[in-house]
Amino acid sequence: MGGEMEEAAASLRLTCGSLRPRGLTASEADKVAVGDRAQVVEVDVLVAGAGEAVVTGVAGERDERRHQDESEDESGHGSNHAPIDILPGVAVMPQYVDFLPDLWQAVRVTLQNVAAFIWDGVAPFEFGVLCEAFALDRREDGVPLLDFDVCAPEPGAVQFSLGFSVNVDHGLERLEEADLIAVPAMRRDRPLPEGVRDALLRAYDRGARLLSVCSGAFALGEAGLLDGIECTTHWKYTDELAARFPEAKVVPEVLYVDSGQIVTSAGTAAGLDATLHIWRQEYGAQVASAVARRMVVPPQRDGGQAQFIARAVPECDADTLAPLLGWIVENLDQPLDVDSLARRSLMSPRTFARRFRAETGATPHSWVTNQRVLRAEQLLESSDRSVEWIADEVGFGNAATLRHHFTRVRGLSPQAYRRRFAC
Repeated sequence: MGGEMEEAAASLRLTCGSLRPRGLTASEADKVAVGDRAQVVEVDVLVAGAGEAVVTGVAGERDERRHQDESEDESGHGSNHAPIDILPGVAVMPQYVDFLPDLWQAVRVTLQNVAAFIWDGVAPFEFGVLCEAFALDRREDGVPLLDFDVCAPEPGAVQFSLGFSVNVDHGLERLEEADLIAVPAMRRDRPLPEGVRDALLRAYDRGARLLSVCSGAFALGEAGLLDGIECTTHWKYTDELAARFPEAKVVPEVLYVDSGQIVTSAGTAAGLDATLHIWRQEYGAQVASAVARRMVVPPQRDGGQAQFIARAVPECDADTLAPLLGWIVENLDQPLDVDSLARRSLMSPRTFARRFRAETGATPHSWVTNQRVLRAEQLLESSDRSVEWIADEVGFGNAATLRHHFTRVRGLSPQAYRRRFAC
């Protein structure tokens, strides 16, 4: 990939380097110093494909393009491969092309290799969460098989917190090839074993992703990986985490926090939520749902973005809304405002809103919106229906409203999601 892009950049420089001010001969133009910004006018170059470019904004003029974009497809995007478009000569044609700092093409590497990293004092349940989420063969359900291993600071027996042990075959060298390094709950009152800090830092520096479950966040904190980022751990330990690592931005009482390269989760089952979040990011909602179905857990437990819910375990003193929630999911295209839902539940709007938050941990609006986004994800992945049709089907009414909520919740547009995850 790097060689192809360098060759494309070289070709583009040759093409654009041949431009010269009108009225100058080639020999005269050669005397103009390349890169002398006092002598030239900036040219904006939009990289449209490997070895291709469209030159715009020559001499500060808003020149018309020689040809129109290809007609847009149903998702609203035109051709990704436009030919080099050199505009007609103008009074002053620059010798210098101002490239972006780096000519590059974003290439997304899908999760394939996972290492569960443990040492003495590891909690068995959180370790089992990682094995359940990433180690099982679910190919018959359409889930990719990952290369999963368990490693320790040194190969050999690792003692669990409950007194039994497991024999580990791999040492620190296994971390060097992992796309994701997952640290389960560990003892908080012991220093990191020798070599662990350096191994985690090397993995981070090369771009590996790191996931902690429960008190595993303390290991990442000891390695200096939580400084300046939002993170979380079990609600019992959030104050301790903040006190020990004052540079970390501890977010208490959430299920998990995704800070990009670092994902930290709260205790116990919140680790499952974080692993399903990673499955969803890497392979889409359909695969994440398949993993969740095999584990007999919901693919997403909250009414909005999982990492921003109000509390990790909502207080619930009643269980009266289950039939209504099931009806909502089957009737997302219907008006689902608080007043209409309250009438269906035979409650006043105020009582209904209070009861709904108590049982779901979210407002009716945010819960319904998230269900509509989840349904839109499924339709974007499994059908070729237009965004406008999907918006109407899931109750958003129009494509603009769907795009607004979808982008806010998922961080990308419906069209981009379809291109990335369509079956």
